[in-house]
Amino acid sequence: MTRTADAEHPTRPHKIAVLIRDGVLPMELGLVHQLFGNARAPSTGEPLYDLRTCALTPGMIRTDADFPVYAEHGPEAVADAGTVIIPASHEQDESLTPGGGGLPPALAKTLKSATDAGARTASICTGAFVLAAAGLLDGRRATTHWLSADLFARTFPAVTVDPDVLYVDEGPVLTSAGEAAGIDLCLHMIRGDHGSAVAADVARRTVVPPHREGGQAQYIRRPVAEPRLTSTGRAREWARTRLSEPLTLAEMAAQESMSVRTFSRRFREETGLTPMQWLTQRRVDRARELLEETDRTVDRIAAEAGFGTGASLRQHFQAGLGVSPGSYRTTFRGTGSARPARVV
Repeated sequence: MTRTADAEHPTRPHKIAVLIRDGVLPMELGLVHQLFGNARAPSTGEPLYDLRTCALTPGMIRTDADFPVYAEHGPEAVADAGTVIIPASHEQDESLTPGGGGLPPALAKTLKSATDAGARTASICTGAFVLAAAGLLDGRRATTHWLSADLFARTFPAVTVDPDVLYVDEGPVLTSAGEAAGIDLCLHMIRGDHGSAVAADVARRTVVPPHREGGQAQYIRRPVAEPRLTSTGRAREWARTRLSEPLTLAEMAAQESMSVRTFSRRFREETGLTPMQWLTQRRVDRARELLEETDRTVDRIAAEAGFGTGASLRQHFQAGLGVSPGSYRTTFRGTGSARPARVV
């Protein structure tokens, strides 16, 4: 069981240790602090996380840019944390090997002690190499930046590498792809800890998309419509306002005056998902909001979210989140500090 909540003090901020090394990517360090630092309790506005930047030796740490950053804390901050996050340090990460080869023994020991004590551990980009070298990913599914995925797979054959996703949640250990995917992973953890409303508020504060599923493709060929090419954005906005209706692919394509074939191809190029995958995810998002914020029955929520029946909603919830709607509601209508057993 991960230490995502303090059972004796459920309102105490959850401690996060951001463990950095020479060559750290400052953007990744910054996004972790920005996102978790903006997470506030809806009723009181109190911070939900206590973040500490740490290193094996406290002090100035060289980044891959032209400036250093200061790590105030040492390994003791990791030992006391409920979550440990490791940003990338490309110059070190890709030289690591199984069994801790190239990994400072003190770092391997620190990570093992934290995970043995129940901490949740996460990596951004090639930080996954550190987790793999420490043995934390053996027998697990993981991801990293798509440019490093082949090397990662060759170096760590005990890890099942998925190079085509934004992030992977394996319960106590999470990995994400390149820098921007770290944003998605952080929001995913916030959503898992405190629900969709808190995560959406953090996204609004930092002006980032509130939710991209972990299974979305890392590399999308046309994330922005090219000149003179019609985007599918209008169809997506049209569908968002009609989630309760039985929408069809043909109806969505008609909003852009495209054939179904052209629309489907363009949609996947722009989002990394098929139109129906995207629509299902938006309906699950809507159901989550209604479960968190209302007392409506599961059947009514299923109808409002576009699933039709409670049985269909339960099926999609279990497949996508690993929990039932009832369990999800119980988790996030309480203190908001506990997390479902699995959110993927």
